[in-house]
Amino acid sequence: MGFNGIFRVLWIALGIVGFSLAYAQSGGTKELRASDAVLTGPTSVPYGWVDFCGREPQECSQPVLPATEITLTPAVWRLLNTVNHQANRTIQPISNFDHWGTLLDHWDYPKDGKGDCKIYALWKRKLLMDAGLPRQALLMTIVRDLDGEGHTILTVKTSRGEFVLDNLRNDIRSWDETGYHFLKRQSQENPNIWVGIAQNARVSSLN
Repeated sequence: MGFNGIFRVLWIALGIVGFSLAYAQSGGTKELRASDAVLTGPTSVPYGWVDFCGREPQECSQPVLPATEITLTPAVWRLLNTVNHQANRTIQPISNFDHWGTLLDHWDYPKDGKGDCKIYALWKRKLLMDAGLPRQALLMTIVRDLDGEGHTILTVKTSRGEFVLDNLRNDIRSWDETGYHFLKRQSQENPNIWVGIAQNARVSSLN
């Protein structure tokens, strides 16, 4: 399935869910609770992001904005789950080398319907921004997975803590329940600045 086909399938699914930020009601997510990661300051920017910005400058030439979080309503939770599940189902997994013929990380949208973890995470980020969620709360994140391999996921910063959208699973978990070793992620204020993540450190969400 190509880029347009994936986009169409996802937005049909979102329509079925009946997502509406404007009319979202509170309640129904009170049992959801996650912590927030502790950040350590600016760090190196992944090569793949720099290369992506060179090819898609309109995606990266963004103003600096104040940090914010998403109020986690039932409608937002349904949206997050729908985007995560549908992207995982419709994008065909393929390794970076088999896809692009290079060991250098290549970040992109799934224009041919295929991709590895970076493509999944970028696509979910785009769909959620297009749905009206703030860029500052949708953060590309680099981790080491359960096998110690490099892996890219999307961190969603909410009023109930930080949750992870992952192409390796359809359920959405708190970042600290993934078992991953978190390395770095985008700054909330500026997507072109990346910040380190402290290991074994977290703060509780108070909302």
